Amino acid sequence: MKKSSIKLAVAGLAALSLVVAACGSSDEAATDTTAAAAVVTPEECVTPTPVKLQLQWFTQAQFAGYYAALENGYYADMCLDVTILEGAVDISPQTVLANGEADFAVSWVSKALAAREGGANIVDIAQVFQRSGTLQVSFKDAAIATSADFKGKKIGNWGYGNEFEIFAALTKAGLDPATDVTLVQQQFDMSGLLAGDIDAAEAMTYNEYAQVLETINPATKALYTADDLNVVSYEAEGVGMLQDAIWADGHRLFNTDYNATAVKFVAASLMGWAFCRDDAQACTDIVVAKGSKLGATHQLWQMNEVNKLIWPAPAGVGMIDEAAWTRTVDLSLTAKNLEGGTVLTKAPSDAAHTNEIVTAALALLTEKGIDINGAAFAPITVTLTEGGN
Repeated sequence: MKKSSIKLAVAGLAALSLVVAACGSSDEAATDTTAAAAVVTPEECVTPTPVKLQLQWFTQAQFAGYYAALENGYYADMCLDVTILEGAVDISPQTVLANGEADFAVSWVSKALAAREGGANIVDIAQVFQRSGTLQVSFKDAAIATSADFKGKKIGNWGYGNEFEIFAALTKAGLDPATDVTLVQQQFDMSGLLAGDIDAAEAMTYNEYAQVLETINPATKALYTADDLNVVSYEAEGVGMLQDAIWADGHRLFNTDYNATAVKFVAASLMGWAFCRDDAQACTDIVVAKGSKLGATHQLWQMNEVNKLIWPAPAGVGMIDEAAWTRTVDLSLTAKNLEGGTVLTKAPSDAAHTNEIVTAALALLTEKGIDINGAAFAPITVTLTEGGN
């Protein structure tokens, strides 16, 4: 891939004079602190700052922007030496970050806030995904058109905090997750749905939903189509929660050097996402070359669907929309779980998120002529193949 150089001029230094909310324990009030740092140009970069980013899942196009930033040299141009850590079933990115084993992490907001309530001093500094991509997918004969139709059904979920939107949907529909439905722990695929063990399976628009459409329908001997399925979108149901965000260490945001690193890391990452918006195929190729477990066609579908969750971004890519943040918090405070409790027991303090870092990052990108809004974004058409290969 051709490497694009970002040279940060002196004029960009003003954008790095940040006022960042202090980030202590989850019940502390926000306190302002000022951190200012100079940004070196590539020519001045002698020793790049090492940075570890913890993902929440295996290598796939869900994280293409970070891989693109690494491959295209955007991090290097910011004098950052970034290592991307893969996720797995037993890896909690927010915990890895809170334990000091990574410098930044990608995690869903509701899961991270639950960890924060438990004592993890982590802060949302860039909200990359602006919309929820979670679905509940069923075959037409199950007659599940809305979450109210979950009553009496076997509803699959992955657990590990991925079920919070299901709880929110059930609560909104007036259903008790402990008595009105049977919640089934499903694998991180669609085998339970395809085998008939689950009436409605949890799926992401960019991943598991496509896995069904990449499977042969034994009745027709052709691939399943959208017409064979009912899809409940939690975003459309009004219970979608904010998902992939970049989280930082709240303690270290007071540190001048870490603060400046955060701005540069977010800027380079968002430039990677802008690259993926403009060339989905190139980003797919990067992910596949990095060792994705799913096939090239599946990854192109995933890249296209992920772009839909990010773009267009009227306020600027990565900006945290206060209304969406409040909705996520309110749902986390009211959605009933199996024990009758809720995801959160109290609202997080204002210190749980800040737009100061991303605002400074976007100023750097705007100065360099990067389109931070993607108003003209249009998804591509992807034709799925059997097995996604």
